[in-house]
Amino acid sequence: MLQKSIEQALNNQIRIEAESSQIYLSMACWAEVQGLEGVAQFMYKQSDEERQHMLKLVKYVNERGSHAKITELKAPKTTFGTFKEMFEELYKHELFVSNSINELVHITLGEKDYSTHNFLQWYVAEQIEEEAQAKTILDKINLIGEDRGGLYLFDRDIQQIVVTSSISLNQNI
Repeated sequence: MLQKSIEQALNNQIRIEAESSQIYLSMACWAEVQGLEGVAQFMYKQSDEERQHMLKLVKYVNERGSHAKITELKAPKTTFGTFKEMFEELYKHELFVSNSINELVHITLGEKDYSTHNFLQWYVAEQIEEEAQAKTILDKINLIGEDRGGLYLFDRDIQQIVVTSSISLNQNI
C-alpha cells in the first residue's frame, strides 16, 4: 500500500498526464484545420502517448493497493497564433511535466519509497526524450523562419517522426 502522500502525488501526476493528452489533442485539432496534416498527425500521436503515460500511472497506483482517482481536467487552449507559438507552448509544457516528475521523485526519496522511485525512473528518461524532441523541433522551426516553402517541408518531414516512432514502438512490443 502506498503512503497517502505518495498516492496523492501520483494522483496529481495522473491528472497532469491526462491534461497533457488533452493539450496535444487540442493542438492536433488546431493544426489539422490549419492544413498542417503532418503536424496534426504528430500531435495526435503525442496525445495518445500522454494517455498511455497516464494509464501506466493508474495501473501502478491500483496495483500497489491504493486508488487511482480520475478528476476534472482544465480545458486546454484551442487556438494558437502560429505553429511556432504552438510548439513553444509544447516545449514549455514538457518542461512543466519534467519539473512535476522530478518533484514526484523527490517526494518518493523523502518518504523512502524506493519501489515508486524505481518505477518513476521510466518517466524521468521519457521526459529527457520529450524535452529533447521538442527543442529539436523548435530549432528547426527557427531555421525555417517565415519561409512558406520551409513550412511545407517541415510539415511533410514531421510526419517522418510519427512514422519512425510508430515503427520503433511496434518493434518494442
